[in-house]
Amino acid sequence: MDERRTRLRFEEFLLERFPDGQCRAEVRMAWTGERRFIGEARGIQTMEGEIRASAEAALAAVAQSTGGRLDLTLRGAKAFRAFDAWMVVVSVNARAAEESRRLWGAFPCTDENTGRAAVLAVLDSTNRILERFLRS
Repeated sequence: MDERRTRLRFEEFLLERFPDGQCRAEVRMAWTGERRFIGEARGIQTMEGEIRASAEAALAAVAQSTGGRLDLTLRGAKAFRAFDAWMVVVSVNARAAEESRRLWGAFPCTDENTGRAAVLAVLDSTNRILERFLRS
């Protein structure tokens, strides 16, 4: 058996903005190159709304990868300025069977793409516990 650690890998992020002030985030992820997962969420076309929709879409893809064995809930997602760059931080509740954990993730963003940074912050928070669900 291969003992190398594997992680859910980010593949693609799409954020659409609509004339009615809404947005749609779509996230594509893969595990070991063969299994692919897509998450989607809608939100309001503000920085906070886009960050939240992006994080929700990422969580949907992550949850899909576990086959429903891990329940993930976004507690919050926030962007703030630090040292002339944006930093996105997420808080996630993860529940499986009798076990519950609060996860935190963060990702720096040198450009204005805070939605993509929210997706990567979600991966930062969840990849620590995902391997056991993906391997089985």
